[in-house]
Amino acid sequence: MRELWSPSAEKVKASQIYDFCRTAESTYGLELPDYQALHSWSTEAPASFWEHVWEKFDILGNRGELVVEYNKNLQESIFFPQASLNVSENLLRRNDRSTAMIWQDELGSRSELNWEELHRLVSQLQQALRGIGIGTGDHVAAWMPNRPETYALMLATASLGAVFTSTSPDFGPQGVLDRFNQVKPKLLVATEGYFYGGKWFSCLERLDEIEAGLPSLIETVLLPYDSESDNMPQNVRTLWSEFINIYQPSRVEYTRVGFNHPWYVLFSSGTTGKPKCIVHRTGGVLLKHLVEHKLHCDIRPGDRVFYYTSAGWMMWNWLASTLSSEATLILYDGSPFYPNTSRLFELVEEAEINLFGVSAKFIDACSKENLSPAGIHDLGSLKTICSTGSPLSPEGFDYIYKDVKKDVHLQSISGGTDLCGCLVAGDPTSPVHRGEIQKPALAMAIEVLDEAGNLLGPGQQGELACSSPFPSMPLYFLDDPDGTKYKSAYFERYPGKWHQGDFAEWTENGGIIIHGRSDATLNPGGVRIGTAEIYRIVDSFPEVQESLVIGQTWEKDTRIILFVILVDQVELDEQLRIKIKDALRYGASPRHVPAIIIETPDLPRTRSGKLSELAVRSVVEGKPVKNTEALANPESLEYFYEREDLSID
Repeated sequence: MRELWSPSAEKVKASQIYDFCRTAESTYGLELPDYQALHSWSTEAPASFWEHVWEKFDILGNRGELVVEYNKNLQESIFFPQASLNVSENLLRRNDRSTAMIWQDELGSRSELNWEELHRLVSQLQQALRGIGIGTGDHVAAWMPNRPETYALMLATASLGAVFTSTSPDFGPQGVLDRFNQVKPKLLVATEGYFYGGKWFSCLERLDEIEAGLPSLIETVLLPYDSESDNMPQNVRTLWSEFINIYQPSRVEYTRVGFNHPWYVLFSSGTTGKPKCIVHRTGGVLLKHLVEHKLHCDIRPGDRVFYYTSAGWMMWNWLASTLSSEATLILYDGSPFYPNTSRLFELVEEAEINLFGVSAKFIDACSKENLSPAGIHDLGSLKTICSTGSPLSPEGFDYIYKDVKKDVHLQSISGGTDLCGCLVAGDPTSPVHRGEIQKPALAMAIEVLDEAGNLLGPGQQGELACSSPFPSMPLYFLDDPDGTKYKSAYFERYPGKWHQGDFAEWTENGGIIIHGRSDATLNPGGVRIGTAEIYRIVDSFPEVQESLVIGQTWEKDTRIILFVILVDQVELDEQLRIKIKDALRYGASPRHVPAIIIETPDLPRTRSGKLSELAVRSVVEGKPVKNTEALANPESLEYFYEREDLSID
């Protein structure tokens, strides 16, 4: 693939990864001339690597002597088993009047919080939590938007050694209960409502149902959208202001817990059944995020970091951890395209953002709109753009460097809620090649395997796996007392290795291409095809707004069905069908050509914005969709039921 960007020698030498290598060399007697050498050391000597991470990044806590306690079962290997720390102490190490958070919503409302103010708010919340009996190991749940109070609540919860969990307010009652009922929180903090796309959505009626369905609760706290407002219904138990303002701010106290104590519970998408409750480790996620932020993303004190996310996606947790790098969080709540398609690029200019994180779908949508921010906005502050959520197409790479900024480090990254981090990531010291994720993440022994578990080389597509233990492996799943579900999720396919469930290949440059989820991989004629290969070509058509592809069981084989949403005033006529099929035949292969192309008004997507191929496939195959609450738009599935053109009879 063509090289699109390369850091200057000066940028390489100024990077934190360069400094990390030099100090590791002097400490351990190594030679680490480049990323490949650093990655090899990190996977071959993980104890030394993670020890150096702890010392170099000045982790606040007691490290203990033992770094890794290995086990023949990968999932039972434990990092820093003797260590104790508190994540909030590490995230709140800064305490001055510089800016900690800047929040904006789609209506233009704006607020700032400096580090001193954040400490005071966390102190009040900590006292309030103690006041209702919240302590180490108890669970606190947030049904909240992406705003400073949500982060402060997480920090206060973790400061006590309690366990935090959150989901976004666009979830319906059943979706919230499917998640929180497994967690059994003692406290629920909820929002009054939220704006999206210029519309107001009240949460109060849904809150009544959620509260009634959570018998574990001892308290419910309601945060008005305007946090200064007290104009709330009388049946609300406690308002946010009443909950915290009876306490005077003081020093935040930190309860140090074991390195492998729970920090928070994240949830799988849940489109194939009740969502998995993934319990993440306090120290493990902290160290994993520090490596990704400081070394992969080169985030520094005072940098302004933005990720478009909700409190129901793991990127919210990833963003929260940038506080440990003493960065300023830029928070946005609302639609990324309201009141106009340039809204987030306006935010880059206004807030002088240094790292801009969005989904691949957002980049595709901007490209479709022919949006050219480079000619409209001052993006001089922008150093890094991160893209995740789904594979970023080569055309998406082209768009960034043509229409957004030429001198920017574009990082297409991939990992998951499962590890709350990246398996493959960016490298600020190496070139960016079109369509490629730059490198395997540090301390992750990434492999691409065939069905039998054999290693595959460049150009060969197979399953993405990791053969080394890493500190952010989940602690356990809730409601999985013997660990059977946990083992089945990641370790049964390839014993002794973490199986991510992505279909991938190495490139000649040492990079990685993700071809989609392997459970959505197509298999016509026994040949495995990643869905991303089809999306790359189909979504490049100006007539196509978005597409979704599935494989349908057909005459003892699989036939490919392509669904497309077309732009306004475009019809799916035979000429367009032929154009799409020809492009796939010549741009990919004859096996990529769909048997049927169908126009659809909408496509189902999860609440984090990912298309749900599995939900459509279930409907087309006549199987139940087990958890429509996991979908942001479950009504979209109605179009796929009982279609004659999809009948196999």
